[in-house]
Amino acid sequence: MGEIMIERVYDYRQDSERAGTVFLVDRLWPRGVGKEDLEGVTWAQDAAPSPNLRVWFGHTADRFAEFSSRYRGELDKHPERAEPLLEAARSGPVTLLYAAKDPEVNHALVLKGWLEDRLAA
Repeated sequence: MGEIMIERVYDYRQDSERAGTVFLVDRLWPRGVGKEDLEGVTWAQDAAPSPNLRVWFGHTADRFAEFSSRYRGELDKHPERAEPLLEAARSGPVTLLYAAKDPEVNHALVLKGWLEDRLAA
């Protein structure tokens, strides 16, 4: 199994040797990032939180615990949405790119934990 890393999309450099298989895991394309900036990156928008959950959360720290629970519920209900990420993590390192400003309150952290739980099972 490979390591699962998360990185803010605005900090990502294509020449990173550690990145492994790279996925953009946001529902919306990040502002100010051109398609050429993410060449070779797979956009896994289906693995992101649903639009309704994303809007409800609004990256509000006070809602993060409830958001985490709801998002994990969505992933449990539709694990096929994250299957490409699991497949990649079974064979090597994976980097999950996200656009949120807060490195400690974002959906990529929840997704990473969910993936690691699935891989450990």
